[in-house]
Amino acid sequence: MQEESVRSPSYTVPCDDYVHVVEFSPFSSGTSASLLAYGGNQFVVVATCLFQEEDMEVEGVEFNVLRAFHHDLRVDALAWSPESRLDRIPTLRLCTAAADRKLRLLTSDLQDRHEVEVMEGHTSYINHLVFEPTEGKQIASVSDDHTCRVWDLDGRKPTIFRLRSPGVSVCWHPEEVFKLMVAEKKGTIRFYDLATHQAILSLDCGPIASADWCFSNPIKVGAVSGNDWLIWDITRSSYPQEKRPAHRDKAHLFRWSRANDNLFATTGCPGKISSQLLIHHLGHPQVCVRSPSFRWSCGLGSSLRIPFFCSR
Repeated sequence: MQEESVRSPSYTVPCDDYVHVVEFSPFSSGTSASLLAYGGNQFVVVATCLFQEEDMEVEGVEFNVLRAFHHDLRVDALAWSPESRLDRIPTLRLCTAAADRKLRLLTSDLQDRHEVEVMEGHTSYINHLVFEPTEGKQIASVSDDHTCRVWDLDGRKPTIFRLRSPGVSVCWHPEEVFKLMVAEKKGTIRFYDLATHQAILSLDCGPIASADWCFSNPIKVGAVSGNDWLIWDITRSSYPQEKRPAHRDKAHLFRWSRANDNLFATTGCPGKISSQLLIHHLGHPQVCVRSPSFRWSCGLGSSLRIPFFCSR
């Protein structure tokens, strides 16, 4: 029997309340790559997190809290804006979703400006949201109300795409900024043209829990359905090119590596004893890393654990 590979966290952050969601900034320009945000019942904390692998002057891990925002309700989803930066004119901008079906746009200059703008329109739970990745002037969100909405930052009436089932994931690729990828729970992934507001491509499989558009190779799309992970080459077929079982219980999340288009991670359903975080490589038949599952959540008075996995 093959021994499982389990890694301990590189750094632990003490927390005084539950943490429900955490996101590193996905943008690699300048100091924005070190930005990390996590949200709990009534707060969002923004910090920097540098590893020695990224900066030789750092000993181990360097974690520094920049700003804490009050949040009216529990944070259920969070997305970073590409406008966030820590250079000459510091700007922090991120958006959250909460159980009141509203988006909250949080902006700070780390000095006098600390703004919260509320966006209303969804009529059910918001499952995922993302900023337009080049300029950050729009936000896309998907919901159980069978819509994908594209919002301007001024809160004007959003563009609405009507879906056939709840939206579970939405992705915006920096090389395809006029297209939006939306995954629906019943098993369809559609690409929408943002100029014509028409669907231009669809991918099919069984019920989808999560999907992602590969950052380093835009012809690749991945998802989890049931216990399996699935990979599409969108230039070849609307059906998956690869499909393999991953979790004993239902899979919950799929995320591509931003540095390697053969590397991706999946998680099992939260709360299941057998649930794990798995890291997969398309060139290897076996799972690369197994780790006890985490949702970046922790108990009251517990800790936020930050693992570091090299993407070589």
